[in-house]
Amino acid sequence: MDIDPRRLRVLHEVARRGGVMRAAEALHLTASAVSQQLALLEREVGLALIDRSQRRAALTPAGRVLAGYAERVEEELAEARRELTRFTERLSGPVTVAAFPTVIRHLLVPALGALAGDHPRLEPRIIELYGPAALQELRLGGVDLVITEHDADEPVQERPSVVSHRIHVDEYRIVVPPGWTPGQEGIPRDVADLADAPWIAGPPGQACGHALDRLAALHGFTPRRVHVIEEFPPILALVAAGHGAAIVPSLALLDVPAGEVAVTAIPGVGARRLDAVTRVSRTRSGEPDPVQAVVIAALREAADGLTVRLGEHWAPR
Repeated sequence: MDIDPRRLRVLHEVARRGGVMRAAEALHLTASAVSQQLALLEREVGLALIDRSQRRAALTPAGRVLAGYAERVEEELAEARRELTRFTERLSGPVTVAAFPTVIRHLLVPALGALAGDHPRLEPRIIELYGPAALQELRLGGVDLVITEHDADEPVQERPSVVSHRIHVDEYRIVVPPGWTPGQEGIPRDVADLADAPWIAGPPGQACGHALDRLAALHGFTPRRVHVIEEFPPILALVAAGHGAAIVPSLALLDVPAGEVAVTAIPGVGARRLDAVTRVSRTRSGEPDPVQAVVIAALREAADGLTVRLGEHWAPR
């Protein structure tokens, strides 16, 4: 029985993506090409691997067994590629990073410039993907690094098969409309000035949403959430239009022209931690491979420049 390992990869993608169409998208093939490869693999092993009696193709028991071996083959090949990078002086090849918009704009864009100069043979690829979907894609092997955020006061969540590498601690700021304070003139100097204010808050589970809950509990008030928004540009647009106060990370302030919102100097708001998450390698005990390591270093270098950029762009009042 001769099995073409290239067809094993097709079966592996069908198993982990949950269908022919999604596997075809991941492999950059047509659905008919994937089906053809599966049919050839079935001919090679002499067994039905796909149950075609259902509306969506599903693996047979034999297909699930072979898909398990296919997964191990893919893992070994990926491990071999990572290990071989130790023997080359010039890093090369593709590396895919999943991230969210503020990180893409203000960390990954400058990091790409540094990588192009220092490692011209690398082929970075960025996809806008975050949260559980990005971590799932990391485990499936579709991306090499995922940028995550969590409240810095919370412990790093233990996740099986992945490890977190700190990139940056991004301080939160309370922002309000310029010259706006409920019941008085000027910029709020204390949380008490905002206890009765309308808030534009992040959704439950978001780091900034957690920061508002913590601030309210610490100062004994219940925040009046008039808007719940996930992305920072619309949050800041609502603040600029006079609709309420908000907690945002410093990184988000780079997207707002100076003067559109007022950045308060209220202390004790906290920070979010930005991490690069990678898969755990059997041979590296959680350490990133050489390609991942240079990407992480470039991200950290970009983050180090943020303090100067933020100081030039914004100064808390």
